[in-house]
Amino acid sequence: MTKRKFAMEQDQMACNNGRTWKREHLLGKGGFGSVYLAKLKRPESKSQIYPPVMAVKSAELSESSSLQQEKEVFNNIYGCPFILQCYGEETTSTGIVRANLIERSDARGLPESDVRRYTRCILEGIRYIHSRGYVHCDLKPENVLLVSTENGDFVPKIADFGLAKKVVKKRKVADSTAGGTTMYMAPETVVDNVQDFPCDIWALGCIVFEMFTGSPLWYDSDTTSDELIKSIGDRHQLPEIPYDIPEDGRAFLKKCLVKNPMFRLTADMLLNEPFVSGLRDDKCSDIAENSVEGQRRSCDSSRSKDLDFISKEDYTASSVPYGRLLRVVRTQGRQFKQPARVC
Repeated sequence: MTKRKFAMEQDQMACNNGRTWKREHLLGKGGFGSVYLAKLKRPESKSQIYPPVMAVKSAELSESSSLQQEKEVFNNIYGCPFILQCYGEETTSTGIVRANLIERSDARGLPESDVRRYTRCILEGIRYIHSRGYVHCDLKPENVLLVSTENGDFVPKIADFGLAKKVVKKRKVADSTAGGTTMYMAPETVVDNVQDFPCDIWALGCIVFEMFTGSPLWYDSDTTSDELIKSIGDRHQLPEIPYDIPEDGRAFLKKCLVKNPMFRLTADMLLNEPFVSGLRDDKCSDIAENSVEGQRRSCDSSRSKDLDFISKEDYTASSVPYGRLLRVVRTQGRQFKQPARVC
């Protein structure tokens, strides 16, 4: 038996399973838990609430407060086809976690048609999150999963609500606990610890840029974290975008990557931008309705019923993640080289 095979078997034995599902290999690991592929132990029945294949996010009991908060957020935003569905939670024994890095390759972007469609879907998800009164606070390619559909396409779904915050009316979310990933943080977050709806729009701009180019907006191998924070917070330093990006794509980015959050467009406004508005009644909605989660839903503002709690600590979320958007962005498409300022 090889060392690798032995280690994999040890991992599987060390991780207890749920009552109706079996935990399989590790999909990814973050600061607030690890995500595993899970399959049903028994054949699916008509009364079965779980899909045949799921993702299970786990954390140790002593470190599970983030998951409990995330489950609460899921309960309040349930019902949008561009947001991962949460099916419940369950307590299991603590398991051994093996880290697994997302594969990276040369900087490459996605085809323009995919960028438009993915942007539209992500934007629909953001609009729904904001309509429920939440800010995601950690939007980035790693937190967008591509889920397979019945017709062979993929639909992006927003995941990982561990840092999501409820926005209090007429009051900005500003405190010492402001978190997220620096490279995708808005200027007002790095300068004043403010996290409000416009922060997610800035992050969307960063994601769209990366989908087009395959490289992060602020990426420079020689830049330190302090220099990165200074660049993002500098009111006069603006990022650059390639001339090769279509004109309506550049216009869309300009309206996302506005330093002053007061002048950043909302998700509702951006959905009317030419870059994505043509997809309103097109492929995007059809793909979402045929995703493997199997439920035909729409991103309306009506309240969906709360999910039932199975237990505490582990929650079972979503359907079949094809892969994180970051992996696909950096292994497909074309390369852009010519820069142009956003403004």
